[in-house]
Amino acid sequence: MEQRINYYEKGQGAFKALNGIGAYLAKSIIEQPLLHLIYFRVSQINGCAYCLDMHSKDLRAIGETEQRLYMLNAWRDAPVYTERERAAFAWVEAVTNAHVPDDVYAASREVFSEEELIDLTMATLAINSYNRLNAAFLPVAGGYKPGMFTAKAN
Repeated sequence: MEQRINYYEKGQGAFKALNGIGAYLAKSIIEQPLLHLIYFRVSQINGCAYCLDMHSKDLRAIGETEQRLYMLNAWRDAPVYTERERAAFAWVEAVTNAHVPDDVYAASREVFSEEELIDLTMATLAINSYNRLNAAFLPVAGGYKPGMFTAKAN
């Protein structure tokens, strides 16, 4: 596979705008490990190799276990996730699929405040945007180093 366009270099204005959401989320009231799990889960749904590489490495760097990473695609049947994580996964899957049923909303509201749900939704929008950029321009996966973009996103 060959990268089509390096959007990080050639689309700096657009990339800067999208990174603004990331900078906001880096200071969000949603805990960073949960945000990384969300980014990883949505990237699984969208089949984004670059983001799966990135977020698996970032998750490992902050202490996430291999077991939880391997089981995330089957989170509903895996006993290793908290109620808060499960509610987040249900929410971001529904938002990614552009249909949020009332029961998913109600379950999420039992665990998350309104502000937190907005932040979860913004995180979902952001990672879906990155996944689509990567689907269009095919950056080569595998070379990401943990925290590589952190300083640039702030």
